[in-house]
Amino acid sequence: MNLARYRGRAGAGAALWLTGALILCAFAALLIGPYPLGLVEALSVLTGRGSTGQAETVLLAIRLPRVAASLLVGAALAAAGACYQTLFRNPLVSPDILGVSAGAGLGAVLGIFLSLPVVAIQLLGFAGGLGAVMLVAFVAAAVRTGDRTLVLVLAGVVVGALAGAATSLLKVLADPYDQLPAITFWLLGSLAGVKAADLVPAAPVVAAGLVPLVLLRWRINVLALGDEEARALGVEAGRLRLIVIVCATLITASVVAVAGVVGWVGLVIPHIARMIVGPGFGRLLPAAALLGAGYMLAVDTLARTISAAEVPLGILTAVVGAPFFLWLLARGRRAWA
Repeated sequence: MNLARYRGRAGAGAALWLTGALILCAFAALLIGPYPLGLVEALSVLTGRGSTGQAETVLLAIRLPRVAASLLVGAALAAAGACYQTLFRNPLVSPDILGVSAGAGLGAVLGIFLSLPVVAIQLLGFAGGLGAVMLVAFVAAAVRTGDRTLVLVLAGVVVGALAGAATSLLKVLADPYDQLPAITFWLLGSLAGVKAADLVPAAPVVAAGLVPLVLLRWRINVLALGDEEARALGVEAGRLRLIVIVCATLITASVVAVAGVVGWVGLVIPHIARMIVGPGFGRLLPAAALLGAGYMLAVDTLARTISAAEVPLGILTAVVGAPFFLWLLARGRRAWA
């Protein structure tokens, strides 16, 4: 009991510190960019006390939506990664394990190939992610033998491979001077063109996916023990697993439709959160979301300041995430469960 109380206090303290650091980092990101802003000038714009028209445009129309989008995308991907790793009891699992990222990528690439407006591209990306996971669930339901978790993972690999093949075909058929660069840049992930209007449909979907996960956090924690142990504790593992998959898929598909395919966040960040607050899902979920938001904020700030040209997010997350994950493997520790 004393150990549980100590871990609970440690988790609450970590969440408080992470929240404070995240607020400071977000405000700092508003000041950094090709058009630097001073602290007094930014506060004047945010409080409505007046400033130059250029500073107001840069801060309110460009940086504020982009900072908000990076926080939303990072928190969503990290939270989804924590859910999948707990669900499948595997630290190597990421949000695209069931093909949601590949399906969303295929939908968005199809929209770009058809020269549709941005809103339609995002809707197709969201629908593609949901459709891929629905296909995975259908295939897994059709296979009535074997381990259910293993069948889900294998079905996700197959559907992801098919979606990747279809995406490659569209890249071959696309206009090499107009559509192909846009497709390539989107698949690498970017928040360069994000606007406040893009967050209006995404934020409620992310919130709708997170609320059930928060309410069911203690039951989800039981899933890490296995199906038989969960049933012994009165938890219907199959139904709960379906709820977690639906919620995590909604979260992932909604942000992938806005930012493109951004890898490594949902794989690495839950590891760091688990090292800080432990494996308990009630503490892990908020810690992963806060760390993911801060990580994506730092990566996006670096992407728009490291050079004159915009650097895709997927490149930077891979450059940072891959060596860190290799370090985790080299340590050989299994502190996640």
